[in-house]
Amino acid sequence: MARKNTRNTRGKIVSAAWRLFYEQGYEDTTVEEIIALSQTSKGSFYHYFDGKDALLGTLSTLFDEKYEELEKEFPEDMKAMDKLLFLNGELFGMIENSISMELLSRLLSTQLTTNGEKHLMDHSRTYYRLLRRIIAEGQERGELGTALSVGEMVKLYALCERALMYDWCLCAGEYSLKQYALRTMPTFLSGFLANGEERRGVED
Repeated sequence: MARKNTRNTRGKIVSAAWRLFYEQGYEDTTVEEIIALSQTSKGSFYHYFDGKDALLGTLSTLFDEKYEELEKEFPEDMKAMDKLLFLNGELFGMIENSISMELLSRLLSTQLTTNGEKHLMDHSRTYYRLLRRIIAEGQERGELGTALSVGEMVKLYALCERALMYDWCLCAGEYSLKQYALRTMPTFLSGFLANGEERRGVED
């Protein structure tokens, strides 16, 4: 129970922080406001984080919480490829609606230059665990091909998502991230399908 409470406290702080970052900007958000919105305490905040800057590395935590919610929504008969596209669409929709592009850009840039923990590449994340399970089950059911290993497919999927996020930030959000991904991800992932499956997507 203590472990669950620990996770809930940290999660409340993370969720409150990113909500405030989106609504009023990173620079205009104070630690005191994060503590108040999360209904935690100053002691709890500094138990988990050295300061506001430390919260920038928690975006992957926010993403994983979203994946845990989405995992519960899969219909039993949903195909593996549809699950992958569903996860992508929902995550990118969340990014557009609740994550500041400035902070997403800052996080992605720090992941390129940091010598420390690369949060987005942590393969113990819910993100990677869920992808491995979906792809493995898809291969077992004959929905996905086996020319590539589960690990290779997971790496390619994650690569596509990161590329789309980087490009969106480079283009200053001049288009809808979710809608663009809905058009392009099926094409990018068509090589995952077993022989004979219809390849969906649009031609450039």
